[in-house]
Amino acid sequence: MLRTIGKRLLLLIPTLFGLTILLFFWVRALPGGPAAALLGERATPEAVERINELYGFNRPIYEQYFTWLGRLLQGDFGNSIQNNRPVLEEFARRFPATLELSIAAMIIAVGIGVPLGYWAARRHGKLADHASVVLSLIGVTIPVFFLAFILKYIFAVQLGWLPSDGRKDARMDSTHYTNFFVLDGIITGEWDAAWDAFLHLILPAIALGSIPLAIIVRITRASVLEVQNADYVRTGLAKGVSSGTIRDRFIMRNAMLPVVTTIGLQTGLLISGAVLTETVFAFPGIGQFLAQAIFARDFPVLQGFILMIALVYALINLIVDVSYSFIDPRVRVQ
Repeated sequence: MLRTIGKRLLLLIPTLFGLTILLFFWVRALPGGPAAALLGERATPEAVERINELYGFNRPIYEQYFTWLGRLLQGDFGNSIQNNRPVLEEFARRFPATLELSIAAMIIAVGIGVPLGYWAARRHGKLADHASVVLSLIGVTIPVFFLAFILKYIFAVQLGWLPSDGRKDARMDSTHYTNFFVLDGIITGEWDAAWDAFLHLILPAIALGSIPLAIIVRITRASVLEVQNADYVRTGLAKGVSSGTIRDRFIMRNAMLPVVTTIGLQTGLLISGAVLTETVFAFPGIGQFLAQAIFARDFPVLQGFILMIALVYALINLIVDVSYSFIDPRVRVQ
């Protein structure tokens, strides 16, 4: 097991190196430049030249890359062009918000998707099964930003049940140790702050978790349908094994491998794809800051944030691969 983890971690090195090359040249292929984006109407040739000289954008492209890579290997991701703060500091400050939102979205997606997929598979060919397929197709096809606007309009603007933006009420004074607002409220015993942070999570988490929810329903349904027709399940039923044992040990455990794979992939995609949701709900995470960086052509932020998101994505997939051996002992033997 440790050898496998070590090999996977070593494979990250060439993967991340290749990503740095693609990322560096892709960012610089974007139309416009940081100087013009920052200066706006004041973008005179002299002012643009000063900005390019300050950040080294007028040097040869290969020289810029190796300079950036050298700093990267020393843990220096550079400073944001927008606010001149270290990129790594900005990421550490904003990542807990995105991670908290992604965890909430996956709790919704897995908590509803797995039981619903199992329930639909056990009623294969019936009305409930057809309804789950139709709803999952709708969930996949509805754009996240469109669903976010609908949820915001109905539950925040019209009904006033939930807050419309941000992570907490601006009038609330609360203590934050970890920057996970719900967890901080629980740790400090500030239950009103924890509840307020939880309410602010509901709408963006539903919007962000809608597509993973639909995909998990479909994968769970297909996997359970395949397993429940296997010979060992029919043998267990013929021998009078209880329905609970059939469900837990025969069907769900054997059907979970593709489901766990899907959950891992979708979790990584949530963290990297929270740009639209965080922008609609003014949620101060890495997605919202990335959107601002794109418009500002903030090269250091784009390069640093995307690279760190890729690292998080790779680590999530490693955790998923390790979990296989606990779900299915056959994987451990192989």
